Amino acid sequence: MKHYMLAVHMTEGTPIPSEEEIQQAYRDTDAFNAEIQAAGAWVFGGGLLPPDTATVVRAQGGKVVTTDGPFAETKEQLGGFWVIKVADLDAALDYASRASAACRQPVEVRPFEDFPGE
Repeated sequence: MKHYMLAVHMTEGTPIPSEEEIQQAYRDTDAFNAEIQAAGAWVFGGGLLPPDTATVVRAQGGKVVTTDGPFAETKEQLGGFWVIKVADLDAALDYASRASAACRQPVEVRPFEDFPGE
């Protein structure tokens, strides 16, 4: 079994959905979460607060420097993620297609590096 991350991307400048659309996306995402948990593929997942809540921490020259805001200045930011354990990329892509439909955002699929002994 391979581990994959399904990352939800939020794009700056896209139209803001109505409150009902947002609530329906939450309900659909909760149902999707229950589905992957029931299938035994769930490892971990969660939504993230907006990028302006981020703090970047850097170790520089023996000191720790922190700055407010996201690390990357970009129009697209990570909005949430799932870590799943499935047989292969095809299974991960199938879950990603359902994740994208549920949360109504693009979902990127990335494999983890192989764990020693797996």
